[in-house]
Amino acid sequence: DADFYAFSAHKMYGPAGVGVLFGRRELLEKMPPYQGGGEMIESVSFEKTTFAELPYKFEAGTPDFIGIAALHKAIDYMESIGIEAIAAHEHELLEYTTRRMTEEIPGIRIFGTAPGKCAIISFLVGNEHHYDMGMLLDKLGIAVRTGHHCAQPLMTALGIEGTVRASFAVYNTIEECDRFLAALSRVSEMLR
Repeated sequence: DADFYAFSAHKMYGPAGVGVLFGRRELLEKMPPYQGGGEMIESVSFEKTTFAELPYKFEAGTPDFIGIAALHKAIDYMESIGIEAIAAHEHELLEYTTRRMTEEIPGIRIFGTAPGKCAIISFLVGNEHHYDMGMLLDKLGIAVRTGHHCAQPLMTALGIEGTVRASFAVYNTIEECDRFLAALSRVSEMLR
């Protein structure tokens, strides 16, 4: 029963730059278009413009039909596995890696430990800079994100500049978690 609901394709194994915005029909009908062009026009004259019916009213220009088709395939892929199965697998990887990190990496600081959180670990090791850790992990073949992750006010409240973030997905394995942990241990020793 949400008024609006948005999601990005790249958060569900689809392409970047594509997403979905759902809006309640009665709200969308009242809203003016925010862009002009192509398919969103029913008729145009010097005196008046009439907009197309929903959803075309908000579809200015040529849609990213290739990205939309790829998103469709991503949704099919997720449905073929099942959302519950994906969540269970990601949770297993999260729990395994978090446990090992806290047991094996001296000085580890994990940010965000709420029950039921998604399969992301944001962390720092001691006072080492997140960017240094990320660059060294990258050199060892481990892809992580570093920085403030579009949450600068939170980082300020935590008294840090940013974190290293490891994310897990349906295609990741326990063996990859082990490789990440080995590389993290090595990088942590190098920076001490």
